[in-house]
Amino acid sequence: MRIRNVYRPMVFGCQADERLPEVARQMMEKNVGALAVLEGERVTGVITERDLTRALATYRDPTTVNAAACASMELRTARLDEDTRDVALRMLEAGVRHMPVDENGRLVGMVSMRDLLALETWAP
Repeated sequence: MRIRNVYRPMVFGCQADERLPEVARQMMEKNVGALAVLEGERVTGVITERDLTRALATYRDPTTVNAAACASMELRTARLDEDTRDVALRMLEAGVRHMPVDENGRLVGMVSMRDLLALETWAP
């Protein structure tokens, strides 16, 4: 199966200078585990629940820290036409649970390990 059949075709993001409490609030409101980190319109990274947890354990006052300081800035992306198993393997090897989906250089959504697990579990 292809990523185009399982990814979430919405991009939820936060600005790089947003403070962590607002980032966490957005994740909770949108019921997602990761947000694209934006500088203007450009995606510069991804911030996840794991990043928020690390910040809570690391910073004396995480409420003063912004998204860019905690986000993963090495962008690994999946393509719409990629095989889901290949993407799952790349995610496992990289130790990530969320991967932005790219179409011709434009971010079009996000795929999560949960999405891929649901495919394997519920697909006929």
